[in-house]
Amino acid sequence: MDSTENFFKTACYFEASLILVAVGFGWMVDINPFDYFHFSEHAIAFGVFGTLPLFLLFLASQQSNLETLKSIRKILLETLCPSLHQHHWADLFVLAAIAGVGEELLFRGVLQSWMEHLWGMNAGLLVSSVIFGMIHALTPLYAVVAFFISVYLGLALDYGGTRNLLTPIVIYSLYDFLVFLALIKTYKQQLLEGQHHV
Repeated sequence: MDSTENFFKTACYFEASLILVAVGFGWMVDINPFDYFHFSEHAIAFGVFGTLPLFLLFLASQQSNLETLKSIRKILLETLCPSLHQHHWADLFVLAAIAGVGEELLFRGVLQSWMEHLWGMNAGLLVSSVIFGMIHALTPLYAVVAFFISVYLGLALDYGGTRNLLTPIVIYSLYDFLVFLALIKTYKQQLLEGQHHV
């Protein structure tokens, strides 16, 4: 198995393992993350439309010449794209979906809900988002960006008046999928430009 295929499978296994972590941690603190998961066409629609602002901000950041944003873009292109660009879009969708389910079950379904029980809704949202940002801290700025994305997903959890994990799962999964496609497009353009300069 080559390193690119290994990277993809490892990423899938890791994100899927977060489902088990969420269930296990939820059992320890007496929270079942699936209690907040309900199929709803409204939740899916909210999720799809809720993805648009995040993805538009991502596209805007890709056009920025700020050094901090350029460094994040470089890290993402160098770490993700050598493996992901060789995979079919359906594979990328599966990876994004697994990541959305795993991370949202853990962070929104268990962690945020548990902290809300302990300290109230605002503190639960903020503290769980700080943890989310720290875990995703590729750079200091990326940690801040991840924090605000987590706040956005945490607010989406209760959008429409009923707590439903499906909405942030759809947002997370669809956002990741679109980001994968956008990064791969940039990466392939860079490969072509590199070949032309040879």
